Amino acid sequence: MSITLTDGSVLREARAGDEAGILACIAALAVYEREPDAVENTAAALTETLFGAEPKAFAHVIEREEVIVGIAIWFLTYSTWTGKHGIWLEDLYVDENQRGRGYGKSLIASLAAVCEERGYPRLEWTVLDWNEPAVAFYRSIGAAPMSEWTTQRLVGAKLSRLASAVHA
Repeated sequence: MSITLTDGSVLREARAGDEAGILACIAALAVYEREPDAVENTAAALTETLFGAEPKAFAHVIEREEVIVGIAIWFLTYSTWTGKHGIWLEDLYVDENQRGRGYGKSLIASLAAVCEERGYPRLEWTVLDWNEPAVAFYRSIGAAPMSEWTTQRLVGAKLSRLASAVHA
């Protein structure tokens, strides 16, 4: 998949060699989300995850003048209720200087197209409550909040403690 947008930029699936540009977008997203020191990812880890023998995640990018200015990083989910896969959008980011060009909508639309092509009934993601511009954007494309669901997470020592219980 490679689509030339009206301004000459290109929406395409990520390919080997894009790691530095993708990582730069991830780092910029971390700054925007007020966690500039949280990124532990590396170009080598992205190579293995996105382009290794068994990719575990996927990415679409917007390339403008040979620079990656937007990313959508995603992976497959599975619904036991529908018996079908879906897409979980892990990160959507468009460079601040490139916003307003429709890149975010194009990236999400490309994932919606993957869902349609593959028969996946769901495209899902989370958004920070305080990120009002993103929330407004998501509402404008028809996304609805699932207010009855709360994301849960285990990390660090609590994750290790629970993992050790399997051997107890």
